[in-house]
Amino acid sequence: MVPATTLIAVEFHVSRTESILTLALYTLGIALGPIFIAPLSEILGRKWLYVITASCLLAFTGAAAGAQNFGTLLVCRFLAGFLGSAGVAMGAGTISDVWALGRTGGIVSLLFILGPFLGPSLGPLAGAYILHNHRDDWRWTQYLLLILGAPIVLGTLLMQETAKNRILRNASKAKEGSESGNQRTPFSQIMRFSVVRPVKMLCNEAIVLSLTIYTAFAYAVTFSYFGSAMYVLQLEYGFDLRHAGLGFISVVIGYVMAIITFLVFDSTLYAKALQAGGGDAAPEHRLYAGMMGSVLLPVGLFWNAWEAHRGGHWAALVAAGIPFGWGAFSLFVSVSDDYEDEAIASALAANGTLRYTLGAVFPLFTIQMYQAMGIHWAGSVWAFISVVLLPIPWLLFKYGDRLRAKSQFAQMKH
Repeated sequence: MVPATTLIAVEFHVSRTESILTLALYTLGIALGPIFIAPLSEILGRKWLYVITASCLLAFTGAAAGAQNFGTLLVCRFLAGFLGSAGVAMGAGTISDVWALGRTGGIVSLLFILGPFLGPSLGPLAGAYILHNHRDDWRWTQYLLLILGAPIVLGTLLMQETAKNRILRNASKAKEGSESGNQRTPFSQIMRFSVVRPVKMLCNEAIVLSLTIYTAFAYAVTFSYFGSAMYVLQLEYGFDLRHAGLGFISVVIGYVMAIITFLVFDSTLYAKALQAGGGDAAPEHRLYAGMMGSVLLPVGLFWNAWEAHRGGHWAALVAAGIPFGWGAFSLFVSVSDDYEDEAIASALAANGTLRYTLGAVFPLFTIQMYQAMGIHWAGSVWAFISVVLLPIPWLLFKYGDRLRAKSQFAQMKH
């Protein structure tokens, strides 16, 4: 959708900033959806929520493609993001339902975490080629989503229920009768729990607050990075949308490097910590990749900010995406499991809401910031913020045991 914003602005006679709302409201929908979908999954189970939300996602995507006014387009984009957030809300739970926390489960979890990063990275590239091949008709960016999404809806119809509580409830209902099987926690109580607990953890848990702020910034700044990179590559190097999108492949290379280094740390330093602890290691030992990422992130951001200039080679600028992607993704894959399973869900809910909210807001002012401050200093703003946040994983590695000792949620895994 990103390459289509200019075309949308022209067709509906709105400003460029207003056209970016089509992206911002979609992302905001992803931020807010899990607040309601996650507690619903406790009652309805996962399968039928996947079926319903995936079907409605296709419906509102199709409605967005056919929108004849800007207001309709914005509403449809928000609802598409809201309903499409079911994967964010239930994906981690589905993975834990199906795979144990062994090698296979860990790899699947890494791929799940990678998804929200690949979308902003490869979306502009795919969108640029779609527009080129369909005579700049922005509606084809939505038609393609319909084509790709249809098999997913069929897949949800074929999947089995994986939520353990729902499976046990159905088994109890079949065995003892409907009255026993219908006993369940009220939705209002589940809703209160799902909203209040994440807020409480953000306010009272230093580990959750610091990691949430850091990872939310690292994720949201990717939206700013891609928007600004498009702007710089077109302004300073004369790239068209397709070639600018190809430049983001370097960021994907960084993501791959982050996965590799995390697996290396996991099989060496973390494995040694497990062995030394008799099969029990402090969760701070999961932070090795994050500590490395905290250094790489500002390197990539400063590199991207100051390498951009007319007369320079485009490859030198594009290469900045490698340390940027490497650092940003390393921060995510290394978040330690300091809490019990239910507390982990609450911590992730708080993290997801904040990072997608920031991801919705950042693109609204990125280009204006670059135009007002200039490319070098505007890019440096994010780099300086990343330097301020850099000590967080290092401090958690050193003082994490003390923070967990004071926490009402945290525990050592046994």
